[in-house]
Amino acid sequence: MDGCGDVEITILNSIRDVPCDEWDLCAVPGGGPPADPFTTHRFLAALEDSGSVGRGTGWNPQHLVARQGGIVLAVMPLYAKSHSHGEYIFDHNWAFTYSRAGGRYYPKLQSAVPFTPATGRRFLTRPGREGSGRAALLQGCIELTTRENLSGLHVTFCTGQERDWGEAVGLLGRTTRQYHWHNRGYGDFDAFLADLSSRKRKAIRKERAKAQAFGGEIVPLRGNEIAPEHWEAFWAFYQDTGARKWGTPYLTRAFFDCIHETMRDDILLFMARRDGRWVAGALNFIGADALYGRYWGCLEDHPCLHFEMCYYMAIEAAMARGLARVEAGAQGEHKIARGYLPVETHSLHWFSNEAFSRAVAQFLRAEAMAMDEEIEVLTTMGPFRRSPGEDSGREIE
Repeated sequence: MDGCGDVEITILNSIRDVPCDEWDLCAVPGGGPPADPFTTHRFLAALEDSGSVGRGTGWNPQHLVARQGGIVLAVMPLYAKSHSHGEYIFDHNWAFTYSRAGGRYYPKLQSAVPFTPATGRRFLTRPGREGSGRAALLQGCIELTTRENLSGLHVTFCTGQERDWGEAVGLLGRTTRQYHWHNRGYGDFDAFLADLSSRKRKAIRKERAKAQAFGGEIVPLRGNEIAPEHWEAFWAFYQDTGARKWGTPYLTRAFFDCIHETMRDDILLFMARRDGRWVAGALNFIGADALYGRYWGCLEDHPCLHFEMCYYMAIEAAMARGLARVEAGAQGEHKIARGYLPVETHSLHWFSNEAFSRAVAQFLRAEAMAMDEEIEVLTTMGPFRRSPGEDSGREIE
């Protein structure tokens, strides 16, 4: 496919069709720790190698690589999708309306990290080539959408900067929300608690005490501390959670073996053991400035163990590593009472049908106003003191 000027756009049916170092030159600019590990070659390869995406999953890789003079300028994780599962920015109503009007919504084109509602760059460009790189990738996406007669393009959990750029060139921006914990320079967990109203401090201390009384121990594991036995146990936890939430778990058993081989140093795994048996686990990925909580599961129910392993221990781990925030996944107003406040998340959308695009644009304007109001109200209901010595007013339980 021809791109912008002398830029050549190539469509790849597998991330393995581009060398790791060429992809990561754009995904991890500067060669240091990635802002997040999810767009790295090793993570996307783990999804494909394990069969979690690809044939029969509804996530068919169509990754873009832009080259200029034979040198990689930009790359994009991209998929042709035959459904809207595993995205966490929901467009089921759009699909229903499009179909009722006589159109074919699927397949659609999706730039995302499958099953991963974490904000990060989607237009992955070589340092210093952000403008030309993004333009080349977007042109490649639009050409592919038009050529294959697809309904549209969706770029989900992109950065705010990418959203601003996308809207400036004619894409539709969408605002959704998540709940993140932010490190306000806390030295330890007690310093964080001191920032809360007295009622919430007491509630969190009670939850932590209940969790620690489950009759076992919680073990943090990273890198070579993680052994195959831990993944075997965690797979059972993940299956239980997946069966209850989605019916069928998104990830295969082989995915955990793949990330064990290539991503152990990017992972922080909390495992709970009781009577010599692993009974619960929480999987986190480590970014340059954030800890990303991804999966939780258990074989035994114990009061507040979920809160302890997914929220409070994540906060402690982030503080110990000097990280700025914890992103604990999608949804969940119950996170507010535990110090995770609402923040905006972003996506970009483009539709080949102009009439449908206008209708969606009108919907998004109304949705954005409502979302702004919701975030403002939910923030005021957080557990933090209004000012030194003052307790919060109305709070979410």
